[in-house]
Amino acid sequence: MEYKFRELEQKWQQYWNESKAYKVYNVSNKPKYYVLDMFPYPSGAGLHVGHPLGYIASDIFARYKRLKGFNVLHPMGYDAFGLPAEQYAIEHGIHPAISTENNINNFRKQLDKIGFCFDWDREVKTCDPKYYKWTQWIFLQLFNSYFNRQKQKAESIESLVEIFNKEGNTNYPCPGDASIEFERDDWKSYTDKYQQEILMHYRLAFCGYGEVNWCEALGTVLANDEVVNGVSERGGHPVVKKKLRQWYLRITEYAERLLEGLQTVDFSDAMKEMQTNWIGKSYGAEIDFAVQSEKNKVASLRVYTTRPDTIFGVDFMVVAPELDIVNDLKSAEQAAAVDDYLAYVKSRSDRERQAEKKISGCFTGAYAINPFNAKPIPIWISEYVLAGYGTGAIMAVPCGDERDFKFAHHFNIPITNIIGSHFNGEEANATKEAVLENSDFLNGIVMKDAIDIVCNKIEEMKIGKRKTNFKMRDAAFSRQRYWGEPFPITWKDGVAYPLSENELPLLLPEVETYSPGPEGEGPLANIPEWVAKELETNTMPGYAGSSWYFLRYMDPENETSFCDRKVSDYWNQVDLYIGGTEHAVGHLLYSRMWTKVLYDLGFIGFDEPYRKLVNQGMIQGSSRFVYRINTINELLLDLTNPANNPISPSIFISKNLIDKISNDEIKSKVIDIYQKINKEKYRKIKSIDIRDYPNTYSELHIDVNFVDGYELNIEEFKKWRNGEYADAEFILEDGKYICGAEVEKMSKSKFNTVNPNDLVEKYGADTFRMYEMFLGPVEQSKPWDTKGIEGVHRFLKKLWRLFFDELKGKVWNEEKATEAELKVLHKAIKKIEEDTERFSFNTAVSAFMVAVNEMADTKCHKREILEPLLIMLTPYAPHVAEELWHLLGNTSSILDATYPIFNPAYVVESSKEYPISINGKLRTTLTISLAATQDEVEKMVLANEVVQKWIEGKHPKKIIFVKNKMINVVL
Repeated sequence: MEYKFRELEQKWQQYWNESKAYKVYNVSNKPKYYVLDMFPYPSGAGLHVGHPLGYIASDIFARYKRLKGFNVLHPMGYDAFGLPAEQYAIEHGIHPAISTENNINNFRKQLDKIGFCFDWDREVKTCDPKYYKWTQWIFLQLFNSYFNRQKQKAESIESLVEIFNKEGNTNYPCPGDASIEFERDDWKSYTDKYQQEILMHYRLAFCGYGEVNWCEALGTVLANDEVVNGVSERGGHPVVKKKLRQWYLRITEYAERLLEGLQTVDFSDAMKEMQTNWIGKSYGAEIDFAVQSEKNKVASLRVYTTRPDTIFGVDFMVVAPELDIVNDLKSAEQAAAVDDYLAYVKSRSDRERQAEKKISGCFTGAYAINPFNAKPIPIWISEYVLAGYGTGAIMAVPCGDERDFKFAHHFNIPITNIIGSHFNGEEANATKEAVLENSDFLNGIVMKDAIDIVCNKIEEMKIGKRKTNFKMRDAAFSRQRYWGEPFPITWKDGVAYPLSENELPLLLPEVETYSPGPEGEGPLANIPEWVAKELETNTMPGYAGSSWYFLRYMDPENETSFCDRKVSDYWNQVDLYIGGTEHAVGHLLYSRMWTKVLYDLGFIGFDEPYRKLVNQGMIQGSSRFVYRINTINELLLDLTNPANNPISPSIFISKNLIDKISNDEIKSKVIDIYQKINKEKYRKIKSIDIRDYPNTYSELHIDVNFVDGYELNIEEFKKWRNGEYADAEFILEDGKYICGAEVEKMSKSKFNTVNPNDLVEKYGADTFRMYEMFLGPVEQSKPWDTKGIEGVHRFLKKLWRLFFDELKGKVWNEEKATEAELKVLHKAIKKIEEDTERFSFNTAVSAFMVAVNEMADTKCHKREILEPLLIMLTPYAPHVAEELWHLLGNTSSILDATYPIFNPAYVVESSKEYPISINGKLRTTLTISLAATQDEVEKMVLANEVVQKWIEGKHPKKIIFVKNKMINVVL
């Protein structure tokens, strides 16, 4: 009976689908377990073999937990809004809803072929109005809430209004504008419009004006990564900063809780460090410096510093160029230089500014005054200071900060040494251990001890205060694009008002053009009906729908709530979340914030979404290259008679011959090819000794799918790209063309992607699943090598032969297992269960291989041994496990079997194989009972034929027996 994997896999996938084998219920007497994948964006390219890595890992664990008696939720959906679909629509003239649906259908077919245990009844698509209705609803909760710093939680805006009516905002400082202060009577006297403006500075979802990258030539707003050196990546058009109305999430209010929450979740240390660094908590002080300038319009400059102890080492100030005060700071003499510098910075993205190593800046002509010694400090502007961090201004201490040191050195700004011998004049020293010098009342004090002294002093003088700061900025939450969730907001007289909940969903309208609006707004600004209703023309970003999708999976058909509280109380946190590190400081942070807000408002009962996070590594592409010899036609051209010019063939030289490319032997082969192709034309060309000229070559990526290991399938290559290389010639080695190779990111542009459909068709889904895991630890990146998949396929065939022989048919039997066979089984149970629990799936696959080999070697075909093995195999290779399970006579699905229990009694060793040495040289081995005494061991050793041969009748002086280790016969 043959292992017909295609037939059996199709059969069981159909059966599982029709029988709803993976349907999960929200009520169960079993313990729950929630396994979640970071859901995919359905691109037109479909899945390549790198994409399913995390899905297979989560599928294995979900199936394993089900076998262990858990009610397992394992859903799947699509992150379907976003820029790629919109770009595709623009370029191909197809509505993004249509292209997205087509892509989803393709993804679904690919996923189904691999045999995942997703409950497809819970599928979500973020672009579905039934889904984004609740994304809009959650946005309204954010809009109608503020963060109560006293209680460290979100509360309703209505409760804040009640506080303002009773006591003003004295005890509730404004997070959006610290200068807003008012008493109770002030608040009551304000107009409704001004009250709404104040409340906007408190809301968790708030609107303001922010800078975007505007490209006039393309008529659109560009993301930072679409701007390179001040021009658009597409077309190279000029890009400038432009202020547009933007929505933001006040995630900074949750910075402390986001940090604290990291201590309660099981994330990797690397992931926790990434989020901790992004949040960037620091302790320091804000200090106000009086300002001297020609215009006298700026009274003071506020800076944030973590090192107030260096106050006497401040040699210049740096202000972010985009701050409004820059125009009031610049002197008449410096005006032209400042304006030129501002124009330069305006073309730069924040990312470019932070990454820039070239030092640039401009003196404004104004000075700050040191509050302790009245020293004038020149105020500069420079791109390395961003308006979004701290106050947008820094005090520069060149002797203690390397960036400040390089800036001062570049612009010849004198440097004050406040740390004595700790500063060598060649580089800055950020020490806190130096004894301060040139520091007035701080002289003789160790720097770290001076921090509190200065903080106390500035608070006494009322020119500053202690301040805890965070590097994280409030998250931009709007896009000037079409394909996203519309904001449920209408504008009246410049005031944002929320739609009522019964008006949701606010549907995304059809558009005739995806071009931006008249002033750079989103395409919705081109729809008269939309504008007439004064609806928001921006749309939400891609991460809106992905910030809460794990909750909708719990209760996807609920029409009255985003998720029933009883249901979310049952499923609670995601127990296992698998996804890539690329979302560490984006999606993961926003999702954690949204969860905390929903928890604060009483909609769910937990404030961290993911209990455990596993970051899968990347399956990298193993690219293949061919080497084309650059043409020598330019040496052969007959300019007087172009008709005589030769045809230029594409000549490819095999990888290991590249070093010999300029040898006469290779040149002769090139000449022979030219002569063969051009025949008479070649002879008519004037004689040139081509051997006087070196050959060069170009390296070209080629499709890995027609390379077997490193050997090129020349005929398939000639058909590639519509026969572009149909007439190519090849210089071979040993009759083969050997390609070059390099491990790179798997990408269509590098032709190194492999479609899982092809591998599933050739080897089966079970083979593909196990091979992906066998490649290496799930957390590590590793190169793809299709050649290795054969070994896993042979393993499954070997497993099949334990049950059925291709000629004999059924070979499994009902005989009683021996102790040795039970030992093999229970060793496997222990190893595979432990490896699966710690996500070491590659070593679990190895353990399966070891167990099957041992069973094959001992010709073990006993059901008592094979049946538990199948149950353990189910998470990894569910199709073949289900088939063999039924062929053993079982009528229920193996999906509902009980995972075998390890019995340590079967693996207790009763004997050991000892190495037997004679005069220190190994001569043989003996298996001896662990309970054997010295006398018994000696008798067994001396009775052994090999030992007798080597001792040649001599009587040993002694026999050294080290229990559990070795035996040595000394003659």
